[in-house]
Amino acid sequence: MSRAEQPSRRTVLAAAVAAAVTASAGPAAAVTEAPMTTDAAGPARAVPARTVDNRAWISYGDWHGGTLRGTRAVAGTRPGVVIATPAGATDYTDPHTGTTAAWEYGTWTSPAHRFAVPATEAIVSWNARTPAGTWLQAELRADYTDGTSSPWYVMGRWAAGDQDIRRTSVDDQSDGRSTVWTDTLAIDDPPTGLRMASCRLRLTLYRRPGTKATPMVWRLGVMGSDVPDRFTVPASVPGLARELAVPRYSQEIHKGQYPEYDNGGEAWCSPTSSQMVVEYWGGRLTPERLAWVDPSYADPQVCHAARFTYDYQYAGCGNWPFNAAYAATFEDLQAVVTRLGSLGDLQTLIAAGIPAITSQSFLKEELTGAGYGTSGHLMAVVGFTAGGDVIACDPASESNEAVRRVYRRREWENIWLRTKRYNASGKVVSGTGGVCYLYFPARPSAAQRKALAAVGVRA
Repeated sequence: MSRAEQPSRRTVLAAAVAAAVTASAGPAAAVTEAPMTTDAAGPARAVPARTVDNRAWISYGDWHGGTLRGTRAVAGTRPGVVIATPAGATDYTDPHTGTTAAWEYGTWTSPAHRFAVPATEAIVSWNARTPAGTWLQAELRADYTDGTSSPWYVMGRWAAGDQDIRRTSVDDQSDGRSTVWTDTLAIDDPPTGLRMASCRLRLTLYRRPGTKATPMVWRLGVMGSDVPDRFTVPASVPGLARELAVPRYSQEIHKGQYPEYDNGGEAWCSPTSSQMVVEYWGGRLTPERLAWVDPSYADPQVCHAARFTYDYQYAGCGNWPFNAAYAATFEDLQAVVTRLGSLGDLQTLIAAGIPAITSQSFLKEELTGAGYGTSGHLMAVVGFTAGGDVIACDPASESNEAVRRVYRRREWENIWLRTKRYNASGKVVSGTGGVCYLYFPARPSAAQRKALAAVGVRA
C-alpha cells in the first residue's frame, strides 16, 4: 500500500463499509456489557468482551472431518488436504492474461463454524504449497443471523508462482447484504443488526490434466470480527521492555523498480514488512530464486516479495491473505491474518518472541516522528521500550538504517486499533481495527503456543 495521504484502493472500497459502521449503535456496542474482575493490582476493572473469533483447520482430524470430493486428507507432521482422484475437469480463463486452460479439480468443504462473535467482517487465510501446474481457490459462504445465507464468495485465487495463473481477488461480489472488498467480506449495513452467525469454507484444488502434481493445503482459517465503532480506544498499560532482532529493509530504496507491481517500491510496505519477519524466522531465498531480479538492485528479496504477493485485480501488494500465504511458502513457517484487541496482546506476542505486522492509517500529525501520513500502511512491531513506547521496523524510511523507529505508545495504539478516523479533507473514513499478520514456526515452542492461544490463534 502507498504511504501517500490519498485514498488507496482498499480505503476507497472500505469507505462504504466505514460509512455504515459510523452510524452503528447496535450489537457492536455489546462490549460495554463486559464482566468485572479484580486482581492484586487494584480495584475491579472491566474485561472487554472478545470481538474477534478465529477458526483454523490444521489437524488430520480437521481435514478428515470436512467433505472431501476428489480430495483426501493426509497425515504426518504437517497434515493437510490434497487432490486424490479428481472430481472433474473445467476450463478457466485467466482474466489478467486472457488465456483459457483445462484443469482437473477436487474440493474440500468445512463443516459449519459458528462464530463466537456474530461478525460484521470475515477474512479467510491459508497456508499451502502449489507446485508448478497447480493452484487453489478459497471460498466462504456465510449464514446470517436472520436465517438466510450468502452465495459462495471467492476470497482468493492463488498460486505461489505466477506462471500458471495470475493470483487474484475477485471484484463485484455482493448479494445486497454483504460484499467482498478485495480480501474482506463485510456486512453492508451493520446498524440493521444483521451479522454473520456462521460460515463454511470451501477449497478447490486445481492441477493440469494428466499430471500427478497437487496443491497441498495445511492451514485454512477464517477470522470473524465485530469490532466496536470508535475514533479512539482505551489506553493500555505498559508491561514489557524487549526488542526482537528483526532485519530492517526500506521500501523507499526500491522506488521505480518493477513498476508493474503497483508502481514500484513506494507502495511495497506490505511485502517489505513480510520479508523482514520471514527472515527473522530464518526464511531465505536462494540465488536461483532471485536470479530474475536486476543484479544492480539492493535487497532483491524485497522485489521478490512484491512480485509474489501481487494481486492482479487489486493491482497492489497489500492483499492481506496473499502476504500470509507468501510467508507460509517458506519452510517451517505458518501465517494467519487476524485482529488483536490491544497493545497488551502485542506485548504477549513480543514476550514470546513473535513480531507482528500491523496495518494502520493516519495523518502526519497523528504519529510523531513518522514524517508522513497514509491512507493505509504496514509495519512490523518488534518490541517495546522501558517506557512502553512501540519499537517498529517501518519500511517507509529512506534507508535500511532508518527503518527502526520508536513511536509514542498512546498515538500508535490509537491509529492501529480505531475503526474510523478523519482524513486530510476532514472526511470520516475507515480504520483497520487492529488488523495484523502473524508469522510463526510450524512447530512453535510451548511459550509461543501459549502466547498465540492468548490472542485467539490456534497453532
